[in-house]
Amino acid sequence: MATQTLNPPVLARPFIRLRTMFELVRGDIRSVKQRDPAARGTLEVLLCYPGLHAIWGHRITHWLWRHDLKIIARWLSQVTRSLTGIEIHPGASIRPGFFIDHGMGVVIGETAELGLDVTLYHGVTLGGTSLEKGKRHPTIGDRVVIGAGAKVMGAITVGDDSRIGANAVVVKSVPNNSVVVGVPGQIIARSRPHQPNDAIDLNHTTLPDILGVSLAQLMQRVEALENQAGSPDSIPPHVHAPQGSQWKGEDFSI
Repeated sequence: MATQTLNPPVLARPFIRLRTMFELVRGDIRSVKQRDPAARGTLEVLLCYPGLHAIWGHRITHWLWRHDLKIIARWLSQVTRSLTGIEIHPGASIRPGFFIDHGMGVVIGETAELGLDVTLYHGVTLGGTSLEKGKRHPTIGDRVVIGAGAKVMGAITVGDDSRIGANAVVVKSVPNNSVVVGVPGQIIARSRPHQPNDAIDLNHTTLPDILGVSLAQLMQRVEALENQAGSPDSIPPHVHAPQGSQWKGEDFSI
């Protein structure tokens, strides 16, 4: 009589899951160290980063949500929210490499989907704009950086390697390799596309002032036309275009 042999892959599954979990944890810690110069060591990261605690809590609640334990999942997500100041709905889908810096006030809605190596700063909202059930929150591509206070609203898509400026309000889809600034968000194509193998783009100071540049160019154009036509004395004095990035010779009654 032939003896039955246990299937090694079946026995190995718990160990494979455990190894995968530890790989995810190591990846989370690595993401913090790579993207926050203030992180001085693993113990500090483990103890002092609420964004890390929030994503670990979300992985538990997301598993419960997918296994139809929705009330427990929602309750645990609220416990995590009270401990970290970060609210992530258990239904949200978040891929590895996710990092929340500081984190206070971050809100991620139920049908939001976040790709690989996404970075959020404090005050970010990934919110919905519809009362209908179904997809109503944004989809965020790989390696996207969303600055402090930005709001990304609705079932829109933010393309890979894009950067959302601080306090921008994004209400329409964003192509890959874009920068978004302003309210409502204005989409600017990069002069040099960000490549997938480049480091995460955290240069928040490199943001164009679209309205400021437009107004300055318009004022320069008006001055050029006035000089060409010869301004009559009846035209009252007005503010002149800035010289470079500074306003000079104007009295703003400050």
